[in-house]
Amino acid sequence: MTDKNLEMSLNTVSPKVLEQLAPSGVLSAGVYLGNILLVTGRSSTGEPTGISPDICRAIAKRLGVEVNLIGFSTQVEVVEAVASGRCGISLLGSDPARAQKITFTPAYVELAATYLVPANSPITEVSQVDQPGIRIASFYKSAYDLWLQRNLKHASLVHADSVKASNELFISEKLDALAGLKTGLVSVARDIPGSRILDGQFTGIQQAVAAQKSHLESIEFLNACVAEFIESGLVAGLISQYQVQGLSVAKLPQMSSEG
Repeated sequence: MTDKNLEMSLNTVSPKVLEQLAPSGVLSAGVYLGNILLVTGRSSTGEPTGISPDICRAIAKRLGVEVNLIGFSTQVEVVEAVASGRCGISLLGSDPARAQKITFTPAYVELAATYLVPANSPITEVSQVDQPGIRIASFYKSAYDLWLQRNLKHASLVHADSVKASNELFISEKLDALAGLKTGLVSVARDIPGSRILDGQFTGIQQAVAAQKSHLESIEFLNACVAEFIESGLVAGLISQYQVQGLSVAKLPQMSSEG
């Protein structure tokens, strides 16, 4: 999409986009509450606050409608809320498995995912984790767990049903590594003497906006929103405003000069 097309997509919201995203005149936006980097608290009225909620508000402003933020405790619920039409958009980690049900924009931020290893572990690099006999505690069906399910060749995953449960499983079962977002692992490491967070990352979790697969006009509009939010500095400003460590503004994909 050219810069001219980008500007047109944002300045002229078609009735079709409004019909798809805000059929009742309100944008219902699904937000995953478990990502404490992107949802950092609640307002005095109980609404989620943070980077993701503010991105939803910015999209609603572009549409010229009010926003209704709907919080969910699991990513599966967020995906289903959009796939079923309960929500016009959702914000969560983009992944091929989820993309079978919903369509994602390019990412607006990226989060580093790596491992924590216990004291005296012989593992010193991320590349050494994927070995026969290595057991990794992981939050089942999180974005990084879905990546590990697809990419691990030798190590095995030991699943838990929440981030907290995976942390506890790592300790109680004396597992070889704990997978997680780097920022979250920092707090875990403080409570486990001698534990180490491995440098680098095994993947970067891309957080994006999603819509129903059939809503092609809305997906084009949302793609333009994400591009504008990154280029204008809105995303970088939100990261600074909420003082969030462990994530970075995503790089925009190369756009064709032919539109």
